[in-house]
Amino acid sequence: MTLPLANCRVLLVIGGGIAAYKSLDLIRRLRERGAAVRCVLTPGAQAFVTPLAAGALSGERAHTDLFDRDDEADIGHIKLARKADAVVVAPATANLMARMAGGHADDLASTVLLATTLPILIAPAMNVRMWLHPATQRNLATLRADGVAVVGPNEGAMAEAETGPGRMAEPREIADALVAMLARRRGAGPLAGRHLLVTSGPTHEPIDPVRYIANRSSGKQGHAIAAAAAEAGARVTLVSGPVSLPDPPGVTVVRVETARAMLATVEAALPADIAVFAAAVADWRPANATDEKIKKGPDGPPGIALVENPDILATVSQKTVNRPPLVVGFAAETHRVVEHARAKIARKGCDLIVANDVSAGSGVMGGDRNTVLLIGRDGAVETWPTLDKDEVARRLVARLTVLAGT
Repeated sequence: MTLPLANCRVLLVIGGGIAAYKSLDLIRRLRERGAAVRCVLTPGAQAFVTPLAAGALSGERAHTDLFDRDDEADIGHIKLARKADAVVVAPATANLMARMAGGHADDLASTVLLATTLPILIAPAMNVRMWLHPATQRNLATLRADGVAVVGPNEGAMAEAETGPGRMAEPREIADALVAMLARRRGAGPLAGRHLLVTSGPTHEPIDPVRYIANRSSGKQGHAIAAAAAEAGARVTLVSGPVSLPDPPGVTVVRVETARAMLATVEAALPADIAVFAAAVADWRPANATDEKIKKGPDGPPGIALVENPDILATVSQKTVNRPPLVVGFAAETHRVVEHARAKIARKGCDLIVANDVSAGSGVMGGDRNTVLLIGRDGAVETWPTLDKDEVARRLVARLTVLAGT
């Protein structure tokens, strides 16, 4: 079996944060996947890990000094910037991200990063307030615009006894993100040749020409999944209810209003290799939508009789023809999340449920972050930390790639 990073030369830049200790494990993870690793340590990194440890694990001398007499005799920082296939920065501290975004070159690490034309993957790690600071977010946006790939950060306990986003992604996640990044750049993503169908957003069920029944779904999670699947090389069809989001790049988008229109569009888009039903479809619709606006009258508000909408997830999951090999549903719950999600996967017949708590105060509906549980047909529960919806999407697509046997 060919290792995913066979013959790949990785330059690992280790920044000066407590998460630097994880970078030693990252060296091992990269080498397990076939990569040759060479390390550059910032001065701050050397307060947490030693060049000796990094060199012993990588099997290569670790580099630390821009003005090293031996290295710079033949312009060593330029050689480091050229003689690799990719650069990984882990941990990418707030300071290191700022220097990258500003184009600084005042030590070996920042000089190499400015001189390289190689693909770069960063794994941010810092205090939660530093991560959420507008300056860091501006720097992050600049780096993304410059083509830098990002993995994490995760949410969890910090060294300062605080909790929130800012924990460096785990070494295994970073190694997997590097594999995916390089595959995308080769035009051979892990889902190349696959068709992935995604639903997203709410549905609007008309009462009259100006009123409708709907919900608070923004479509952010479904759209992020479609974008992540396209980045992984899939041909993606996104069936979207009414949202105010831009179309994800590289995705075929079909816009619908109602649950019945969404079902018809989904069935027309089949066959698909993977179907992800992230839309928050209205369970009911008015039995008799009127063609004219309902006016106020002396008898008070009119009664609205409801009928059940088609169940898109169950309809596709239980197909005998054109059923996607992998069908994923979402369960947005306000209480007893695991119990209701387990019941849903048994009732609908899908292969995986992504469950989340959307109760008041969770901030999930319309927000930028999500906390999900993955529940399989066997009822096993996998809990993910609170993450940006983009990161949830990337992780889910990576998991589906494995489940689909790619």
